Amino acid sequence: MGSLLPLSLLILLVAAYPEGGRARRSRRALGAQGLALRGSSPAPFWVRLSPEFTAVPPGGSVWLNCSSSCPLPEVFRLHTLLLRGKTLSGRGWVAYQLLDLKAWSSDVHCFVTCAGETRGATARITTYKVPRSVILEPPVLVGSEYTLRCHVTHVFPVGLLVVTLRRGGRVIYSESLERFTRLDLANVTLTYVLSTEPRDSWLPVTCHARLNLDGLVIRSSSAPITLTAFAWHPASKALAFTSIAALVGILLVIGVAYLRKCLLTQSQT
Repeated sequence: MGSLLPLSLLILLVAAYPEGGRARRSRRALGAQGLALRGSSPAPFWVRLSPEFTAVPPGGSVWLNCSSSCPLPEVFRLHTLLLRGKTLSGRGWVAYQLLDLKAWSSDVHCFVTCAGETRGATARITTYKVPRSVILEPPVLVGSEYTLRCHVTHVFPVGLLVVTLRRGGRVIYSESLERFTRLDLANVTLTYVLSTEPRDSWLPVTCHARLNLDGLVIRSSSAPITLTAFAWHPASKALAFTSIAALVGILLVIGVAYLRKCLLTQSQT
């Protein structure tokens, strides 16, 4: 009986060893497969921030939506110096509200992390205000020169404004106001002294305001003004007086001749 016990234990160990070996081999295979899966690169995914370009009045607000094709995004992050408001989210997207926009141009970045990889997208917000009005004052004649004043009211950003004066279809003066960097609505007055000649004094003069916003161009213009409708150039005055005097002289000569003819006719009858 004592000799049978070690033999029984040996048989049991031999019977159990193949299973144990197969189990260990299976575990090693699964472990290697797990390492291979963890070492493989994640599937490519995209990130979008929309709208990519938007323009709003100064002090306004906007919503930006950050979305991704990642099936299980780990984190959404928004990078901006602008004031944030509310946040809404859903499967694969997060919407951010940005408030009190005053900088004329701001870049906003959204980043999404998926399976350890981070990708991002960028949107640009432009803040501007179309001029409320562009007004060209009636010109003031001093000596032989006209003083022109153009008023551009409630415009933003002034630093991207160009004011141009035209006579007929020709530019007579243009000024860029890029030196102005204030971040608020402003009124702008452009003053220009114009020397004019009698031959082109009847051409209309107009004032034009143009905002250049990264490819978005906004134009406004004043009503046309004809210089001679408000003032006369000295040479024009002399020419007009000479013409009127000549016309009056011709009419007097014709009148006198007609009167003499009538009197002669009456005397003959």
